[in-house]
Amino acid sequence: MSVARTALMLSAMLAGALISAQALAQDVATDASADRGRDLVLKHCNRCHSLAATGPSSEPTAPPFRDLYKRYPVENLGEALAEGILVGHPQMPEFKFAPDDVTAVIDYLTRIQSGTAKPTP
Repeated sequence: MSVARTALMLSAMLAGALISAQALAQDVATDASADRGRDLVLKHCNRCHSLAATGPSSEPTAPPFRDLYKRYPVENLGEALAEGILVGHPQMPEFKFAPDDVTAVIDYLTRIQSGTAKPTP
């Protein structure tokens, strides 16, 4: 095997390893963000919305968070979370989240959608 070919193979392997490391770092960052999002929805939303894998929300008109994708593209809820959710069930207070909190809540909601990951027990 030529030196040039060996160098090319090593470069390709190194590039693959770097891409894998970047993807892993992104996954870890997203997991940490989703964990923070879980803490936020436990604090602000759990009273009415179910965060569990099964079962209804305690407020009948509040959708379980695991099923939000049936009503909205979850990734599109960021603007509403940042500007203030004014719709929802009748008892829902207005919420406005800071940009980092919006990202965290969206990461969490994305994680728990039915069939995609294990919701909070």
